[in-house]
Amino acid sequence: MPEPATAYRVLARKYRPSTFAELIGQEAMVRTLSNAIATGRIAHSFILTGVRGVGKTTTARIMARALNCIGPDGTGGPTIAPCGTCEHCRAITEDRHVDVIEMDAASRTGVDNIRDLTDGIRYKPVSARFKVYIIDEVHMLSKAAFNALLKTLEEPPPDVKFIFATTEITKVPVTVLSRCQRFSLRRVGIEELTRHYDRIAAAEGIAAEAAAIALIARAADGSVRDGLSLLDQAIALGAGTITEATVRDMLGIADRGLLFDLLEAVLGGDAARALAVMAKLYEGGADPVMVLQDLLELSHFLTRLKLAPSAGEGDPMIESDRARALPLAQKLGMPVLARCWQMLLKGLGEAQIAPSPLQAAEMVLVRLAYVADLPPPAELVKAMESGRPVPAGMASPPAAVAPAPSPRPAMLDGTAPAGPRLARAAQPATASAPVAVAAPAPAEGTPALPQSFREVVELFAQHREALLRSHLWAHCHLVHFEPGRIELRLAEAAPRDLPNRLGQLLGEWTQTRWVVSVSTAEGEPSLKEQAEARGRALRDAAEEHPTVRAVLDAFPGARIEAVRELSVPEGSEGAAEGISEGEDEGS
Repeated sequence: MPEPATAYRVLARKYRPSTFAELIGQEAMVRTLSNAIATGRIAHSFILTGVRGVGKTTTARIMARALNCIGPDGTGGPTIAPCGTCEHCRAITEDRHVDVIEMDAASRTGVDNIRDLTDGIRYKPVSARFKVYIIDEVHMLSKAAFNALLKTLEEPPPDVKFIFATTEITKVPVTVLSRCQRFSLRRVGIEELTRHYDRIAAAEGIAAEAAAIALIARAADGSVRDGLSLLDQAIALGAGTITEATVRDMLGIADRGLLFDLLEAVLGGDAARALAVMAKLYEGGADPVMVLQDLLELSHFLTRLKLAPSAGEGDPMIESDRARALPLAQKLGMPVLARCWQMLLKGLGEAQIAPSPLQAAEMVLVRLAYVADLPPPAELVKAMESGRPVPAGMASPPAAVAPAPSPRPAMLDGTAPAGPRLARAAQPATASAPVAVAAPAPAEGTPALPQSFREVVELFAQHREALLRSHLWAHCHLVHFEPGRIELRLAEAAPRDLPNRLGQLLGEWTQTRWVVSVSTAEGEPSLKEQAEARGRALRDAAEEHPTVRAVLDAFPGARIEAVRELSVPEGSEGAAEGISEGEDEGS
C-alpha cells in the first residue's frame, strides 16, 4: 500500500516567525512592546499597519502568545519571549485557542458581525489570561461596523485586548485610530532580506548565487512574504540550484550586460543598434516595461556615480556593475543624464498604459537616440556666443552655428530644447513701447483715482473681481476716459449690466461718483487685443535676432512660444519692467 503524500509547506508558512526575536526589520516596535510588558503598561488596543507581507498578522499572533504565555512551569506572566511549550502558546500557534478570536474583516464587513463579536466580550476568558481579538484588514469594515465597535473599543473589559491589522491606514476612521496604540511596520531593507533568504536557502540545502538572492530581495520590495514566495518559485524552477540567470528569466529582468549595451546605444544616438538590442532582450523573455524600469534605475545609478564615485560600494547587486558604469558616468554630463531620466520616466508611464508595451518602449528608445545628437542647452548658448564648435552628447556634434553679433540676445521660452534663458534683446524700433501698469496706491482718507482704463482694470484685479475684470479686459473697447467718466463700446460677449456694475463698484472703492456710458463709436482695441498684438510684435522681433535665428536653424521644428521682457535699469534704452500684459492674461 503506497504511503500517503506529505503536504508541502511553502517557505512563507514554514519560516513564519514565532517569537519577536525572529522578526526582522521591526526593532522599534519590539523595543516598545518589550518596555510596555516589562513595566505593565500594556494598551488595550493596538493597530498594526504596513505593506503586504511585512508581518502584521504574524506580529498580532506573537503578541497574543506573549500576553497569554504562562511559561513551562505554568507560573509565568506576560513576556516578550513566549516559551512556545505551554498550553496557551501551543494552542495559539495551532490556531485552536478558544480565547484568541481571529476575524477577517474583508469577508465579514457588516455591523452584525461586529455585534456578534462585542456580545462575546461580556464573558470572561475561558482559560487564558486575556481574550484577544485579532481583526485583519480592519479598513474593510463598513461605517456602521466601525461605529458599533467604538464604545467597546474605548472602554473594554480589563481582560480583553484588540489587535487590528491593515494595509490602508488612511481608510480607518480617526475615531478608531485615536483609541489604539499604533505601530507602523516598515519595509524590510534589501540587505536584511538578502541575509534572511540566504539563511533559509542554507537551511533548505539549496545552492544559491549571491546575485540571485539579491535579485529576489530587490523584487520583494520590502515584503518578506513576497520574497519567500519568489524564493519558493526559484527553487522549483532551478531544481534545487538558484542562479542569477534563472531568477532573471523568472522575473523577466533584462541581462545587465545587454542593458548597458542598450543604454550606450541610445545615448550614442545609434537607434538601429538600440532597437536590435531591445529585440534581443524581448526574445529572451524580458518585459519591455521592466526594461525601461531597469534603464531608469541605471540612469539614476550613473547620476549617483557622477556625483559620488563611491556610490553603491558594498551592495552585491550594484558592485558588479561599477566597473562598467563608472567610466560611462564620467563620460556623460549631468544635463545628458538628467534629460535621460526625464524622458525615461515619461516613457515608462506611456509603456504601462500602451496597447503594445514593446512598441511604446521602442518609441522611447528612438526619442532618446534622437536627442543624443543635441548638445546640452547651456553649451549651445556658450558656443554660439564665443564662436566655438557646438559640443554634443556622446554622438557627433551638429554643425557649428555662427556667433551672434548682438551682446543682448532675446529671452525665449520655446517648445524645443532651445537652451536656457538668453539675455534680453534690444527693443526694435517697430515694436510698440511697453505700457507700465501702475497699481493705484491707496492713501489714507480718500483713495487715489485711477488715471487710465488700464488702472481701472487693475483695480478690479486687486479687489478679486475676476469675472468683471475678465470682461473689462477682453470685451470692452475704450472710447473716452477721464477720472470720474468712462465711455465704452461693449462686445457681444459682455454682460448688459456691466456699465452699472462698473460705476457702482468704482464709486464704492474710490468714494467718488463715476459716470459710465455706452457708445457706438469704434474706440480702441480691447486690452486683450492690444496685448496679443504686442506679443506678436515681440515674437516677430525676436525671430529676426541673429542669435535666436541661429538657435531656430539648429533645431528644425522649434518655435517661439512666448517672449518675456526682463526688467532693466531705469533710463536704459527700451526699458520695460515686469511681464507684458499679454503674458499676464494668458498665464
